[in-house]
Amino acid sequence: SLGAPKVAVQILKDAEAALKEEGLDVFRVPFGWYKAFEISCKGHPLSELSRTITADAGEEEEEKEEKKPSTWLIFKDGETFDPKEYNYESEDLKKLVAYELGEGASDEGEPPHVKIMREKELCDYELASDIGNLKWYPKGRLVRDLLADYVYNFVVDLGAMPIETPIFYDLANDAIREHAAKFGERQYKTATKKDLMLRFACCFGAFRVLGGSFLTWKNLPAKVYELSTYSFRFEKRGEVVGLKRLRAFTMPDMHSFCADMPQALEEFDAQVDMCVQTGVDLDVNYEAIFRATEDFYEEHKDWMEATAKRIGKPLLLEILPERKHYWSCKIDFAAIDYLGRPIENPTVQIDVESGRRFGIEYVDENEDPQNPIILHCSPTGSVERVICSLLENTAKEDGKAPMLPIWLSPSQVRILPIGEKHLDYANELADKIAAENIRVDVDNSDDRVGKKIRNASKEWIPYIVVIGDKEIETDNYNVTVRKTGEKVDMTADELIASVKEETEGMPFRRLPLPRNVAERINFK
Repeated sequence: SLGAPKVAVQILKDAEAALKEEGLDVFRVPFGWYKAFEISCKGHPLSELSRTITADAGEEEEEKEEKKPSTWLIFKDGETFDPKEYNYESEDLKKLVAYELGEGASDEGEPPHVKIMREKELCDYELASDIGNLKWYPKGRLVRDLLADYVYNFVVDLGAMPIETPIFYDLANDAIREHAAKFGERQYKTATKKDLMLRFACCFGAFRVLGGSFLTWKNLPAKVYELSTYSFRFEKRGEVVGLKRLRAFTMPDMHSFCADMPQALEEFDAQVDMCVQTGVDLDVNYEAIFRATEDFYEEHKDWMEATAKRIGKPLLLEILPERKHYWSCKIDFAAIDYLGRPIENPTVQIDVESGRRFGIEYVDENEDPQNPIILHCSPTGSVERVICSLLENTAKEDGKAPMLPIWLSPSQVRILPIGEKHLDYANELADKIAAENIRVDVDNSDDRVGKKIRNASKEWIPYIVVIGDKEIETDNYNVTVRKTGEKVDMTADELIASVKEETEGMPFRRLPLPRNVAERINFK
């Protein structure tokens, strides 16, 4: 793709200056933007035919060679420890540290969740698309939508304002091009007359919305939220796998615009609390990495120690010698997959560049214009990685029956009539349960009850109810509860109350499939 005109002109000027230093007579001929010339390299078909050239490429290479390594420490109770000598209580933290230090599990091997996502008819690779693009079946679409609802409710309660912005952005815009350059080769570009890029997050849209708004100090902190369906990153082909690393993914993205650093730090703490709570609600163990530049760490060390204590357990600390990204401090939360590798999930970042770069201003108490400090926060990380974490968690052999959280289970209750004469009663019971906003289905197949129970177990149904003559006579049911593995006698009201208790405060969506199991499509 073509570079911006100003970049091309700078390269020509630099080339002119370099040639003159060699004692050559150089004349630079002006021409219009509609003119072009071609440089071809004829030779072996595998020879280099083209190369991307930027005016400051040499400086970047020099910086890479001189880059100092980060300092790594374990943060616990206000003290720091050498990660190689620390006595780890958490195996997950130990694995995370080993991975970050380049000593952990390799990225080779297919993680278990890939097989599970197919078996449970959640999603699969779409071979007619680019790699890293998935097709979602009804059950998977439901889980993804419920997770999106969950984050929406959380951030709106926190005061965020929902917005929606485009997925394409023009790299001729200086601010967008500079910000996108932070992602290097991962930019997902399109072949058109314009140099367009698919967004890798919702940053551009949020910044453009706030950059065109009138803000005063009274409006801050101001929070906007968008669920990007989709965000795009041109991940390397060999790195794309399952739900863990995709080229197209769903990202909940909140941006908070703060008046100054004290306000930003206060917001940061509130958002760390939110990220920790998502781990609790999803029943996923997160380990944390606190990252900061050396200057930021020295200036805000007490705050970082206090924030680490909020998490309530040891975490990994990375101190960077200098700032190389838009952020000066961030915290990343990661689950650990079955093979001992991190799945990056929630994050909170302090952005000290983008307010100025995108021309976002607010009027302070003295009526002077100021650039805000911006927090980037994804309370769960990408929705796909949340599902990845949940499925990887089920693959761990901890003596528990694998299952999704009940509020995310596509079918929460399955009713199994023993024979055809019990079907009408089963449907009446299903009507009563469904009226209470519980996803319930009925296995109306001709299979024997034993096979129906096995099929329900394979689908991880949280509550299985068998209906026979005795149950119809007594209105009392023997319910298999997957979470505990117990068989419990319950009435319909007790069953409803049990499901309600397990799903309290969580979003609900209706069953996305035919209620009668025998009428369903086999998507596998």
